[in-house]
Amino acid sequence: MDSALTSEAEAANELMRLARIIAKHNKLYHAEDTPEIADAEYDALVRRNNELEEAFPHLVRDDSPNKLVGAAVANSPLSKVTHEQRMMSLDNGFSDEDIAEWLARVRRFLNLDENTPIAVTAEDKIDGLSCSLRYEKGELVLAATRGDGQIGEDVTANVRMIADIPQTLKGDVPDLFEIRGEVYMAKADFDGLNTRLMDEGKADAKAKNTDFDPEKIRQFANPRNAAAGSLRQKDAAVTAKRPLKFWAHGWGVHSALPGETSFLVAKAIESWGVPVSPLVKRFETLEETLVHYRHIEAERADLPYDIDGVVYKVDRLDWQQRLGFVAKAPRWALAHKFPAEQAQTTLEAIDIQVGRTGKLTPVGRLKPVTVGGVVVSNVTLHNRDEIERLGVRPGDRVVIQRAGDVIPQVVENLTRDVRREDYHFPNRCPECDSEAVAEEGEVDVRCTGGLICPAQRFQRLVHFVSRGALDIDGLGEKSIAEFIDAGFIESPADIFRLRQHRDAILAREGWQEKSVDNLLDAVDNKRDFDAARLLFGLGIRHIGTVTARDLLKKVVRIEDIESLADSLENERSGIEKLPDEEDKKYQQRIDNAISEIIAIDGVGAAAGHSLADFFHEPHNRAAWNDLMSQVSPPDYIVETRDSAVAGKTVVFTGKLETMSRDEAKAQAEALGAKASGSVSAKTDLLVAGLGAGSKMKKAQDLGIEVIDEAAWAEIVKEAG
Repeated sequence: MDSALTSEAEAANELMRLARIIAKHNKLYHAEDTPEIADAEYDALVRRNNELEEAFPHLVRDDSPNKLVGAAVANSPLSKVTHEQRMMSLDNGFSDEDIAEWLARVRRFLNLDENTPIAVTAEDKIDGLSCSLRYEKGELVLAATRGDGQIGEDVTANVRMIADIPQTLKGDVPDLFEIRGEVYMAKADFDGLNTRLMDEGKADAKAKNTDFDPEKIRQFANPRNAAAGSLRQKDAAVTAKRPLKFWAHGWGVHSALPGETSFLVAKAIESWGVPVSPLVKRFETLEETLVHYRHIEAERADLPYDIDGVVYKVDRLDWQQRLGFVAKAPRWALAHKFPAEQAQTTLEAIDIQVGRTGKLTPVGRLKPVTVGGVVVSNVTLHNRDEIERLGVRPGDRVVIQRAGDVIPQVVENLTRDVRREDYHFPNRCPECDSEAVAEEGEVDVRCTGGLICPAQRFQRLVHFVSRGALDIDGLGEKSIAEFIDAGFIESPADIFRLRQHRDAILAREGWQEKSVDNLLDAVDNKRDFDAARLLFGLGIRHIGTVTARDLLKKVVRIEDIESLADSLENERSGIEKLPDEEDKKYQQRIDNAISEIIAIDGVGAAAGHSLADFFHEPHNRAAWNDLMSQVSPPDYIVETRDSAVAGKTVVFTGKLETMSRDEAKAQAEALGAKASGSVSAKTDLLVAGLGAGSKMKKAQDLGIEVIDEAAWAEIVKEAG
């Protein structure tokens, strides 16, 4: 995704919404076995979330779908089981380029040269219910569902009813070995089960001499639902009547491994009597791997079971161990999902929506069409440049695709050569009639009305009280709109003055004394709230939650953010442009000065400019001072883990022989340190590899401790 197509503030708002939507559908799918949307639509939600997180890594939320696995076990008749080793999920790729980039990331992380092959295994990704089987001395002792990855359900009695799963493993097996895989139902068995349920309903009605009503018969929607519902039965006798199958695709805790590669371990598991995919293969080139993907994709419809992609794994287990995990998924594995469906329809109109930051976003209104089982009537057109690129106008015949956006996207205009009046993007805001312009170097057109624009005022205040910002319970979009209309609030500070309007709110329809007092108490409880989330809540462009925290690490007191902004503005205005200096070089001088003042790794010039721009506007400074008069957030304290480098700033330089720079930084962060890319007076430790140059000299001049790669390895080893 081109990050220029979405502003930071809009991305933060959309990530918040996606987190809620995906969490809801995770619960329906994993915990309740009652999904409301198709897999392709779910994948589109996840992919959109991933694109936004990749474009804006500092906006990744604590409740990000990428940090959660499955769904928590709730209201289950089965006992809960805590997994000794967390059951992870997989990241997804949707194109050949995604797979090539994944392998490139693996190569960079492992610090491998281009001539070193990376062997991978590839197998079809079956659409079933994840399950772990714990064998001790070859005997099955425990079976559990994945649940949320940490806590699942005990389905041991039910699993014993599945013929594919041996009670005792064959051959020479480790004393402890946990096999992980999928419980599934074949397509033919699924059809047979639904037919049998219908026949049993008819027979029961006949025996009771009543009319048969087929709508009262609970049939399963798809094989995955049938497998999940059949396995998670309180009565194992019900499971015994269901035609469930199993195959293994991995393992968890173990006392020993029967091989040094993923492929060899899979073959060993198969030799013990546990089924594995008949399509699992090992390849050493990307080209061979993708050929296998195409083969599986071509055979997909004829396979006896449902699949939704192909899973790739780095074959060498020592490399898997080095690669480790990120959030909910391993770095060493990826699911290559099958492409989304497309459809043709007519673009009937183009509407302009004004976002919280003033961005004018065009939305296409479509003649409703079904794509992948979902009726679509709206499509995002992103911005002015995208409309020009596609050449779309109302009346055009277009191809749409659900392949990454929550609102589908147009991939082709079939009638762009037909003579029709061009669409002219508005140069004035449709909400407040203020001028709408695009800043130099940007594609987004924005309303210049600021807080006088009704659309921006509402969205800014909604963002301010949202879950990622102040999270004020009871103050949602409906209440914000009501209070704006009533004249109670116009700015963030006004929210903290709502108690002055208590009687007026009570007099309004739908408000009771308890609900009003609860709301006012909730507002007062946020007066000394987290400073970073308060700063994020202002919706300053490029200042997400992570960037807000990083800025506060520098100034500690939120009140000093204004002084930091003044320093940035003074530095910008103090840099004189030389007559012979090119605009690009001049801008680079300013950016370098901004970055030098901030001196925070990960906080770039864009955030500095946004901060300075915000406080440059008198009405923003007035709103800030007004807000500061109503709140008193505590100083920002940085928490660190207990290790030799916890809380310290570490810089790596030169060529590292045993690991890549990314792996080294990951180690530092895992030990509670901050990995920086530049040496400054704030640096505590420099790890110097081969050929260390200017950074090492600067560290020595500043009296910073310098160690070699071997000494760093000892620090990591001592930390355990």
